Amino acid sequence: MKAYQLKFSQQLPVPLATAWDFFSSPMNLAKITPAKMAFQVTSGVQIQEKMYPGMIITYKVSPLLGIKLNWMTEITQVKDQEYFIDEQRFGPYRFWHHQHHFRAINGGVEMNDILTYGLPMGIFGRIANTLFVAAELQQIFKFRKNKVIELFGDYSATGT
Repeated sequence: MKAYQLKFSQQLPVPLATAWDFFSSPMNLAKITPAKMAFQVTSGVQIQEKMYPGMIITYKVSPLLGIKLNWMTEITQVKDQEYFIDEQRFGPYRFWHHQHHFRAINGGVEMNDILTYGLPMGIFGRIANTLFVAAELQQIFKFRKNKVIELFGDYSATGT
């Protein structure tokens, strides 16, 4: 299996606690996912429930051609207001390991994501990654970045 890694970084003009509270709630993931993906949490997570190590979250998602897929992730690690890691247990990827890191900076918080993933189907998976999967993941994170700016403001506009 070939593994791929993408890294994303974003700064927000909000306190670390505010960013952590938003991103550590599984219910908020749908708010920062493109509508075309029809993302829906199906595991009965309560709106105010925060993630914890061992938490299993199930979703329905349509990543391609409107085909609905089941996706299950486990929150494997959490260090309050520093990082959490989600890993796919069942879903469209052969391997999915997503690190979310947070740190306080002057005037806000910096978030860093490290996504390591692999696709099924050998050579066909590698071709799919080259043709559309990597670009689609880039677009999802670009959407997320813009949506987060819409929700919390633009750090670069604060002059810090």
